[in-house]
Amino acid sequence: MNLVLIGYRGTGKTTVGRLLAAELGMPYVSIDEEIVKRVALGIPEMVGRYSWEYFRDREEEAVATLAGRDGQVLDTGGGVVTRPVNIERLKKNGLVFLLEAELSDIVARIGSDTQRPSLTGTKSFTEEAAEVLAHRTPLYRAAADHAVNTSALSPEEAVRQIAAIYRQANPH
Repeated sequence: MNLVLIGYRGTGKTTVGRLLAAELGMPYVSIDEEIVKRVALGIPEMVGRYSWEYFRDREEEAVATLAGRDGQVLDTGGGVVTRPVNIERLKKNGLVFLLEAELSDIVARIGSDTQRPSLTGTKSFTEEAAEVLAHRTPLYRAAADHAVNTSALSPEEAVRQIAAIYRQANPH
């Protein structure tokens, strides 16, 4: 069974995912990193050259491949929930954890990160994050088996909580 992390940018998926993989002795796989390897372009370049739709198509392909494997920590991109087929595939062989954080924490964590292209291209980072979160939060919550608020926990505390739930669900 895979352990799948979903959530908006800056909620801690990469940090928590890497720590979880070490804690559970499982490989860590970033779906975004897999897409970058396959296309041989960074995400800002890919979106700028082709489009967000092109990126989402590559993401869907990567999910189709990776979700079929077993025993890995999968760190998904923030928009993976925008295509229901991705969630169907991820849930087939995975326990899905939603990482959530307060908007102020998200902005503080990633507001200056240039490797995350704008989703709208027209708003401030804070306005964009608030708008996208309003749209995606119901999708995240519908997809998740469990939710963890990373504003309330350190990465290590989040790992302990998630690892305990995962071990109980997958006692092998």
